[in-house]
Amino acid sequence: MKSDPKNAHRIVADNRKARFNYEIVDTYEAGIALTGTEVKSLRQGKATIGEAYAGPSGEELFLFNAYIPEYLQANRFNHETRRPRRLLLHRRQIDKLIGATQREGFTVIPLKIYFNDRGRAKVELGLGRGKKLHDKRETEKERSWNREKARLMREKG
Repeated sequence: MKSDPKNAHRIVADNRKARFNYEIVDTYEAGIALTGTEVKSLRQGKATIGEAYAGPSGEELFLFNAYIPEYLQANRFNHETRRPRRLLLHRRQIDKLIGATQREGFTVIPLKIYFNDRGRAKVELGLGRGKKLHDKRETEKERSWNREKARLMREKG
């Protein structure tokens, strides 16, 4: 029984501003170490990763400042909403990402959190460099022109 590729994963949180604020060079898929109440809260689809970032802590890579709200039915066994969460990657990938952030001035940004077809929570990480103001203006102009072009094509028929 093969699953439909369109429904392969259900997006829980999306960082829509990331591609506007950063020039994404490379993307990675990482697992994330969560507690049970965090998974249940994610399944309700209430997480936000707008201000989140990934960074090294020793030899590991962690996701900082990601907001996963408390699971209301958990009572006293609940989790901390903004705790650092360990990202699960291969050692070579971790070394590459840590090296890029320390030597080359890149930033590791979470692009989205989703559940894959096996029901595992995953984080899509983007390795990017911050855009300058003029680059952001250029992106906005290009997006506006594409929207206008599509509108004109629809009107023409």
